Amino acid sequence: MITHKAKDIFKDYLFEKGLRNTRQREEILNVFFSADKHITVEELFNMLKKTVPGIGYATVHRNLILLCECGLAEEIKIGKQKSRYEPKFGHEHHDHLICMKCGRFIEVNDDKIEKLQDKLAEANDFSPVRHKLEIYGYCKECR
Repeated sequence: MITHKAKDIFKDYLFEKGLRNTRQREEILNVFFSADKHITVEELFNMLKKTVPGIGYATVHRNLILLCECGLAEEIKIGKQKSRYEPKFGHEHHDHLICMKCGRFIEVNDDKIEKLQDKLAEANDFSPVRHKLEIYGYCKECR
């Protein structure tokens, strides 16, 4: 679900870049946040074609990049598979277990791992800004 704050962040970022906030951009933002999953450009494009006739694949791709640049989304790349994108704004931090066979993403959050990461950074006099933990393997359906 998209919030007014996320819309404002995107509008402000577009303004800073000298870009217009168009109906297509608004619809891309709305559909992306309502998808509620890790989505490829192609999947998002196919969803948008239904409501925004004439939208181009390149337009969807460029706008996903803009969403990443302004901090509203994150790109996840697994080897040679297509990039997937997930909303960042309004979502709690989580890590991923990623199946290398079917590509399934399992979102996980464990306080012990988070505290261990903080302890590791502190022990090395390091001030983390962000982190990403991805564990690759095989889900129970693919083993």
